[in-house]
Amino acid sequence: MAKNLTKRSEDYSKWYNELVINADLAENSGVRGCMVIKPYGFSIWEKMQAELDRMFKETGHQNAYFPLFIPKSYFSKEASHVDGFAKECAVVTHYRLKDDGEGGVVVDPSAKLEEELIVRPTSETIIWDTYRKWIQSYRDLPLLVNQWANVVRWEMRTRLFLRTSEFLWQEGHTAHATKKEAIEETEQMVNVYADFVEEFMAVPVIKGFKTASERFAGAEETYCIEALMQDGKALQAGTSHFLGQNFAKAFDVKFTAKDGKQDYVWATSWGVSTRLMGALIMTHSDDNGLVLPPKLAPNQVVIVPIYRSEEQFDLVSDIANQVMKELRAEGIRVKFDHRDTHKPGWKFNEYELKGVPVRLAIGPRDVENGTLELARRDTLTKEIISRSEVIATVVQLMDEIQSNLYNKAANFRTENTTEVKSYDEFKEVLNSKGGFILAHWDGTSETEEKIKNETKATIRCIPLDAKEEPGSCMITGKPSNKKVLFAKAY
Repeated sequence: MAKNLTKRSEDYSKWYNELVINADLAENSGVRGCMVIKPYGFSIWEKMQAELDRMFKETGHQNAYFPLFIPKSYFSKEASHVDGFAKECAVVTHYRLKDDGEGGVVVDPSAKLEEELIVRPTSETIIWDTYRKWIQSYRDLPLLVNQWANVVRWEMRTRLFLRTSEFLWQEGHTAHATKKEAIEETEQMVNVYADFVEEFMAVPVIKGFKTASERFAGAEETYCIEALMQDGKALQAGTSHFLGQNFAKAFDVKFTAKDGKQDYVWATSWGVSTRLMGALIMTHSDDNGLVLPPKLAPNQVVIVPIYRSEEQFDLVSDIANQVMKELRAEGIRVKFDHRDTHKPGWKFNEYELKGVPVRLAIGPRDVENGTLELARRDTLTKEIISRSEVIATVVQLMDEIQSNLYNKAANFRTENTTEVKSYDEFKEVLNSKGGFILAHWDGTSETEEKIKNETKATIRCIPLDAKEEPGSCMITGKPSNKKVLFAKAY
């Protein structure tokens, strides 16, 4: 296992890629732009998935599954939707291969599909075609469905977890009788995402609206959560879309209301993806490797035995097994690494690289003294603690480390959020410091586009908690009643 990572200060992008590979999270596959998520990485994703799934079900949603393939004609029904995704679609044109006569295979030209199929980039079209059959009356509403799936968006420049041609995600799709209910659902789900990311990932986020040019294709309003990475770039960590009646009209999804009148339903969609893994890595990790919040760590504690003989190993193992049993009884996920193929120092480096929150080491002297060595991954500190205190100490540390990681990230964000008044000041801060920048904007797409083209910074969101304050756009001088959030982003 490679141990020496490129330092973040030297090359942040290279550090990230090396960390993902060396910590056994994921690797590039034989398919260009696609990744293999390795067992350790997938176990973290499973923890995320489990918590989100619980939160979805607690808010009344059910899981379903819809086809991977979507008829091309479906995409023609909602004009802005097809415009938004057309350049990213993978298309299936044939359904059979045949022998080329030289030991290989070729596409059979006689097996051309009557209608091409799109490999789903998102499922609105296939789902709304289905909902037309499911919804007739107000009694069928609200319809609250979520899907865990993979999607394909053909990408030219890819990076593990952050941007791959195929990725895993969940997508919620709901139908409602009123506009008010649909907007409440959209807001509820962006709050669910924010709660999950802050509480479980220990990543602070800013909730806000996207500008018109940054909205999801086919949405009337897009809510988002934005997080700040250690290199000063933003990462969109989740989105929730109010779709109005656009998809209902495109797919003719009507319902009969209590008064007997027919109307189109109101819709939402919302999703997060394996991109959250990138957010987790880039928010907390350091030059030594991954740093995981205890709530999402596959192993919250690892116990490493130190011994020179079989007799010492038996002594140490007795204590280690007792400690493991007691910790597991407290709900702590523990691994006792008694492999004899690697020395303790190698194991220490491995678990530091893999971000395990707490490491316990025990040797013959510890058995004699009734002690263990405890190392914290978040602070890289070590201490000797008594055997009698280890369980209570570790249990307390789970909450302490979780809070410490959140507070550290929140302080970093505060230190790297700057308010500016002029465009010159904006560019100076962007180039010298980066981070989030709050500035007045005149609300026009022309000004937004100018900033993007000249600086590569985008409006990440109009914060939901932005205070009303009269001001002037930093470029045009036109009036503005609140500051918006800018940053360069992934």
